[in-house]
Amino acid sequence: MSSQGSVPQRTHRGQPDKHRAIAQAARAVFGQKGYSGASVDMIAAEAGVSKRTIYNHYQDKEQLFLSVILEGSAEVAETHTRIADRHLRKILDLEEDLVAFALEWASSPTAFAGHFALVRTIQAEAARIPPAVLEAWQDTGPRAFKQELARYMSQMADHGLLAFDDADTAALHFYLLTFVSVAQRSFYGAIPIGEAEITQLVVGGVKAFLRLYRPDSGERETSDRVRRGWVLR
Repeated sequence: MSSQGSVPQRTHRGQPDKHRAIAQAARAVFGQKGYSGASVDMIAAEAGVSKRTIYNHYQDKEQLFLSVILEGSAEVAETHTRIADRHLRKILDLEEDLVAFALEWASSPTAFAGHFALVRTIQAEAARIPPAVLEAWQDTGPRAFKQELARYMSQMADHGLLAFDDADTAALHFYLLTFVSVAQRSFYGAIPIGEAEITQLVVGGVKAFLRLYRPDSGERETSDRVRRGWVLR
């Protein structure tokens, strides 16, 4: 493939409606047919445009897939960052606030069904998708938000609420124990699961995380005195 995973050059000025139609069609077709099963002809038919029109906007199928996955990843990461700020910027009770954050975070795939259909495509066809596309997706979405989560974890550790050697590892473990636990159970939103089961998975994940990273009892007594009402910077 010729685009080598490069970020698409936008050539659609003056045609926002047509570009939007192509992007929506691509998201739907890639989500339904997968990366290898989708074709530019299918996307053109879904969008109600000619194949030539798509090539006026995108160099090839790889670039089109990259465009829609990056657009969705950026939007999801921004939403996740707002969720984290809402729940983790001010800690009143560490376990309760982590559970509240993880519950809203883990429920987000249902709000971005089209994007997470593409994530399922990536999970199923990673070997067929160009590595540069996979790396760009990680950098824009999952990896970017995990860095933001690590920042919150670091500040919790600074206030004595958590204890670890590496914030990135702690953030990864929290991600695996909460968000991924729910996402894998629901196949990233493909199979609805009940609120009670989501809560059970999240609460169990948070408790496991705190068993790993909460300070020992001697340190915890000090951290309990400072945890109420402080605000992350």
